[in-house]
Amino acid sequence: MAAAAAAALGAEEPELCLELLPTDPLLLIFSFLDYQDLISCSCVSRRLNQLSNHDPLWRRHCKKYWLLSEAEKTQKNKSWKSLFKDTYIDLGRYIQHYATLKKAWDDLERYLGQRCPRMIGSLKDSVEERELDAVEAQIGCKLPNDYRCSFRIHNGQKLVVPGLMGSMALSNHYRSEDLLDIDTAAGGFQQRQGLKQCLPLTFCIHTGLSQYMALESVEGRNKYEIFYQCPDQMARNPSAIDMFITGASYSEWFTSYVHNVVTGGYPIIRDQIFRYVHDKGCVATTGDITVSVSTSFLPELSSVHPPHYFFTYRIRIEMSKDALPEKTCQLDSRYWRITNAKGEIEEVQGPGVVGEFPILSPGRVYEYTSCTTFSTTSGYMEGHYTFHLLYYKDRIFNVAIPRFHMVCPTFKVSTTPRETGHDECSVIEEDEDEDSTDSDDYDGPRLVNYSPAPSHCPRHT
Repeated sequence: MAAAAAAALGAEEPELCLELLPTDPLLLIFSFLDYQDLISCSCVSRRLNQLSNHDPLWRRHCKKYWLLSEAEKTQKNKSWKSLFKDTYIDLGRYIQHYATLKKAWDDLERYLGQRCPRMIGSLKDSVEERELDAVEAQIGCKLPNDYRCSFRIHNGQKLVVPGLMGSMALSNHYRSEDLLDIDTAAGGFQQRQGLKQCLPLTFCIHTGLSQYMALESVEGRNKYEIFYQCPDQMARNPSAIDMFITGASYSEWFTSYVHNVVTGGYPIIRDQIFRYVHDKGCVATTGDITVSVSTSFLPELSSVHPPHYFFTYRIRIEMSKDALPEKTCQLDSRYWRITNAKGEIEEVQGPGVVGEFPILSPGRVYEYTSCTTFSTTSGYMEGHYTFHLLYYKDRIFNVAIPRFHMVCPTFKVSTTPRETGHDECSVIEEDEDEDSTDSDDYDGPRLVNYSPAPSHCPRHT
């Protein structure tokens, strides 16, 4: 007895082994593994191979990476693992991007399908891998995987108006950007100095404006950075091009834009997406009247050299529907207090807004768009409107306009030699004060190229 007990105590305990666990605990452990770990487990032993092929385990990965639904599984009459495998064979190189971009496209189509069906109708079908490979061979540069992935879902859109990537309209200026298909983008690939190895992503038929993606880290740009070109108007070298940065990668650029659209951050006006940004805190209520403001930066009318930053703002003035009828009133004048980033203040007063003297009655909304320029990269405006009651014309009161800030996007200065000279210049016409910011009487932007007299640049349109 004693000898048997000693032998039992001296015996080594068996090593713990994953395969010795019962099936249910093993399947629970496997349910937390990623698809790569499941594949690795399948190579360990016959039992783990059988368990890793348990079809419900692949349901989560099909939904996580490929956004496949139960209905699609039923339609294709395949197991979850077969669906995952087949999709991986086709789109495996994009597994880190596909779900994010597919969701963005689905959200955009669902949102715009109810509001701008004509725009959704302009989208093109996806392209094949061989077509993307052919474009890479044509331009001699590799396309980023997130860009390729997006075009495996939709090949941009037709050159139509309105464009998918947003519009902007002033009294004498209109911009609407289309998302270029892969062939049109490849045709606009740039090799010239100032835009070396840059691929256009968007195009505006009216202004010729494009957003570009840098395919290599050259001329001061980061690889895959997205930007608006901004020629240095003070340089003699046409290759001196500054840049307003709009994204660090295609995926970030596209998904952030879609988020702003589908959450209502960008308003839809007359079946077009307008890229106005509204700060929810930028609202002021005086009595029964509420004023709110949204703003947008216009790169095509701005420059870094000389410093000239162009903004447009959209103002909404609304009288509460619960106001009494005798509160009906008419706008007489405006007052602006304008401050730039240097703290310099300008005060402006004028009759009406954009040449109009709107009447507000209970429940009525009046909206208008105007613009402003700064010689600094940021600034803000605030002020008030003066109204009089229609029933008691001698009663005059002010309605507050909330302070709203305008900030230009990050920009980079050209690394190309400027070869600055004084024999020619190109500037945007404005008043003598560069911060001529009250433009409620504005009649549209005027881009003027000057051929100056010997001592100065003459002002003429």
